[in-house]
Amino acid sequence: MNGFKLVMLSAVAGCTMLAIAPKATAQAPGQVPLTQERPALPQAQVSVDTGMAPDCPYGYFEAAPNACAPYGYYGPEWFTGGAFVGAGSWFHGPSDFHGQVDSHLNVENGYKGKLPERGDKADPSYHLDKNTDFKGNETRDGRGHKSPDPKDGEKK
Repeated sequence: MNGFKLVMLSAVAGCTMLAIAPKATAQAPGQVPLTQERPALPQAQVSVDTGMAPDCPYGYFEAAPNACAPYGYYGPEWFTGGAFVGAGSWFHGPSDFHGQVDSHLNVENGYKGKLPERGDKADPSYHLDKNTDFKGNETRDGRGHKSPDPKDGEKK
């Protein structure tokens, strides 16, 4: 029985090698030497499922663990009709988006104030897309990367 298994395994291995072996192209005498065509390589696809965006009333920090951001961290351009356009893995705004944040309200920069919890509801008195008291000090793209302030080009 072991001999039969060895023969079958050898046959399967041989068929596999034949199936993936490069195809040879013959040439007529006096022409270019024999060449081999390489088989097409399979294309890899990588997909990362980040799950659902955090349910936060005023947006969430773009860096993991994506804690809820306090009111005033994001400028009004981060909200459309009161809905957060997202940040980091869940950003769904335009590819050339740049918006202001107030980095003083970021826990990575030492902010120790109260943060909303996931699932909290926004205070109805806060107008997220019309925050006239917003004091941004940093420009970021939708993925959370610091970017030059587009207004800086106008000053020069």
